[in-house]
Amino acid sequence: MRIHSAKTSTCHPPGCFECCIKCLGGVPYASLVATILCFSGVALFCGCGHVALAGTVAILEQHFSTNTSDHALLSEVIQLMQYVIYGIASFFFLYGIILLAEGFYTTSAVKELHGEFKTTACGRCISGMFVFLTYVLGVAWLGVFGFSAVPVFMFYNIWSTCEVIKSPPTNGTTGVEQICVDVRQYGIIPWNAFPGKICGSALENICNTNEFYMSYHLFIVACAGAGATVIALIHFLMILSSNWAYLKDASKMQAYQDIKAKEEQELQDIQSRSKEQLNSYT
Repeated sequence: MRIHSAKTSTCHPPGCFECCIKCLGGVPYASLVATILCFSGVALFCGCGHVALAGTVAILEQHFSTNTSDHALLSEVIQLMQYVIYGIASFFFLYGIILLAEGFYTTSAVKELHGEFKTTACGRCISGMFVFLTYVLGVAWLGVFGFSAVPVFMFYNIWSTCEVIKSPPTNGTTGVEQICVDVRQYGIIPWNAFPGKICGSALENICNTNEFYMSYHLFIVACAGAGATVIALIHFLMILSSNWAYLKDASKMQAYQDIKAKEEQELQDIQSRSKEQLNSYT
């Protein structure tokens, strides 16, 4: 019994270590990094964008458009965008998992772990479809990234105007109360909205509110999240293109090995028949 326990203590740890090394070798780290970056970017864009849109509506209702009918359409559009954000988050959570699973099954590490595997035309077609879909999503997210920079630009203009009010130029001829911000020029509320324009100390008070501070910084983070998602999709596109090329080469190698095995089998059949005929003559 003592000898058996000694063997168990010396053999099992190396086996577990080799198993762990094999498992770590089978992880597609490039796909894993791209998945984490994609999840982080989408989470930042959706979470921060949702809260920032709600804060923007509050700022408009309290300061720039006191009449509800003036910004009713904008409120509906923002509410629709918030529902779209829910859909984007759910879709990319599922799509990221699918791409990660696809990375597990198409890396060379999986081939080394589980031996040779057969590639089918259906598998190559699915891999090519992922390449096309990721390309389309990458182009779409470039548009989302550009669109998310628009509110950052608007809030930056308001913030910079407030900074001018806080420290007006000493040699300027324009009074502080004449420095204004008119959000109607951005097209988010109609020109007949009241008051639409805020000037001087009233504008400075808006910049000091928590709604403005939070919305401004959340829009910046949401824009950064959209940029991270674009980078992740580009990363995914490179990985999928490489995997598709790998599957294509594997299918060619598979066809070559099948032809070679068939020729070897035919040669063995010819040799066996020749031996049988020779034996029959002798």
